[in-house]
Amino acid sequence: MSALLGAGIERTFAIQELTLPLAMAGDDLIGQARTGTGKTLGFGVPMIQRITADPAGLDGTPRALVVVPTRELCVQVTRDLTDASRNLGLRVLSIYGGRPYEPQIKALNDGVDLVVGTPGRLLDLAEQRHLVLGKVSVLVLDEADEMLDLGFLPDIERILRMVPDQRQTMLFSATMPGPIITLARTFLTQPTHIRAEEVDATAIHERTRQFAYRAHALDKVELLSRVLQARDRGLSMVFTRTKRTAQKVSDELAERGFAAAAVHGDLGQGAREQALRAFRSEKIDVLVATDVAARGIDVVGVTHVVNYQCPEDEKTYLHRIGRTGRAGREGVAITLVDWDDEPRWKLISDAHSLGMPEPVETYSTSSHLFTDLDIPTTAAGRLPLGKRTRAGLGAEYVDDVGDRKDRRGGGGNSARHRRVPVVVEGETAPASPRRSRRRTRSGKPAESATAETALPGEVDRGEGSGRRRRRHRGGSRSAGEQAGAGE
Repeated sequence: MSALLGAGIERTFAIQELTLPLAMAGDDLIGQARTGTGKTLGFGVPMIQRITADPAGLDGTPRALVVVPTRELCVQVTRDLTDASRNLGLRVLSIYGGRPYEPQIKALNDGVDLVVGTPGRLLDLAEQRHLVLGKVSVLVLDEADEMLDLGFLPDIERILRMVPDQRQTMLFSATMPGPIITLARTFLTQPTHIRAEEVDATAIHERTRQFAYRAHALDKVELLSRVLQARDRGLSMVFTRTKRTAQKVSDELAERGFAAAAVHGDLGQGAREQALRAFRSEKIDVLVATDVAARGIDVVGVTHVVNYQCPEDEKTYLHRIGRTGRAGREGVAITLVDWDDEPRWKLISDAHSLGMPEPVETYSTSSHLFTDLDIPTTAAGRLPLGKRTRAGLGAEYVDDVGDRKDRRGGGGNSARHRRVPVVVEGETAPASPRRSRRRTRSGKPAESATAETALPGEVDRGEGSGRRRRRHRGGSRSAGEQAGAGE
């Protein structure tokens, strides 16, 4: 309680109020609530309380396990549970892919009380016998429907068979598709299903204002630049469907003066965590991401979410815009719909009863855009110099040691990964060494052809020069032509 009070948490949300009594009693339960309503502490507080009730049992073998679908959510849940157990001396470890095995194995050997991890890496370490699951007394499956979508269900079932039968199991999910219900019936014992809202409640936060605009692809960045200058805008997230688009939009926003960074699958794990840290610490205020960051990421102060590309379906839309309007705050969600995405958007609108089946045609200069989002009429396509006050991504350290992804630098996300020639002022940049392959027809190198004077494309042949092959009737060339055969 003292740790939670120190973090400014003084009251419970609905899902927490309903789950705490049952979870503290050791009952199995299924928690269902909208994203952003405090599910992490709903299972975290009773989990921490139960495993620390018997200090003698904390012998360095994990007593509790939380399984999450994504690396970003793994880091976040670990941070939340570490903060909540700060005054109890609990050893919490995050285990996920994209990072070297050695530090994780060392931490397990040194002793861990609570493990948060993604299915793949958990199975790897368990099968190598570095992670011992034989003493797990509390197991949590967080964002179970997302693990189903990502194809993790077989891995989850394997993990469930590795932990003791005598345990408490809690399953949390925003939706309850059939396979998740089957999983719950198979591996949970008489679970109580808790739904922390009315049955007919909308899945979308009432405090989130939603807008949809039919936008032209060539005008989207201009339009987005104006949206990001709305009055009272705080942190903002921009979602794309593809990794390439995410990086491209991030680069263009950075060039226009916005403190922006990208998070997508082509970046190494170190670069992804660097961008999220910079976003949480407000060194940047625009995070451009693919749907890898749309689920479960909780960053305080996100006021605007922009769907730069229309979501694939109504569920993706729900979880994208769920990054704002969290924990009772207000938010704004904007979706830019291409002409060919209108049928997809109509399905999303109908599924959530948005009443916007046909988005209004909108350009970066449309007056209703400025009115709807409270954008100053003076806003242009670039952020004024006086408003460029963020420290930027470069102010946040990057821990990329052992990244298992190809470090591509990401167009401004990590310039240290790019190979850029350095030229000292007043000097000529050295030519890149190129191997000359000039040979005569006999296979012997031509003495007159050197790397300095006969590089491809660097020989001045004069006006109308081309490669002339003049031969005599016998097929032989003149002596002068033979001397220049290397050309």
